Amino acid sequence: MEEVEKAQSSLPGGQTIFAKILNGEIPANFIYEDEHCVAFNDVSPQAPVHFLVIPRKPLAMLSDAEDCDEQLMGHLMLVASKVAKEQGLSKGFRLVVNNGQEGAQSVYHLHLHVLGGRQMQWPPG
Repeated sequence: MEEVEKAQSSLPGGQTIFAKILNGEIPANFIYEDEHCVAFNDVSPQAPVHFLVIPRKPLAMLSDAEDCDEQLMGHLMLVASKVAKEQGLSKGFRLVVNNGQEGAQSVYHLHLHVLGGRQMQWPPG
C-alpha cells in the first residue's frame, strides 16, 4: 500500500530522483546503459529480480509520449527484454508501467519495472 500512498501525494513536475540519477547527483549501479536509456536494480524490490528501465529523455509518464517518441518506446521494451535475459529470467518476467495517480505512479519520470525470478500472479492489481 505504501506505493499507492506515495502516488496519491506525488505530482508531475520538478526534478525527480531519476533525473538526479541520470545527472550523477545520486549514484547508481547501471546494469545497462546506452545513449537512450539506463537500467538499474530497484531499491525496493518486489520480486527476486526487479530492475527499472528509464529513458534519458525526461518524459513524466507514458501518456505524455508522442508520435516522435515511438522509436524510444520500442527501444525501452527491447532493452527490458535484453536485460531480463542477461539477469537470468529465461522462464519469463512481468513488465509494469505505472501511469498517473490511479496507476500508482509515484515518480514522474517514465520508467518500466521488470520483475521476475518467481511465478507472477493474476490479476496483478
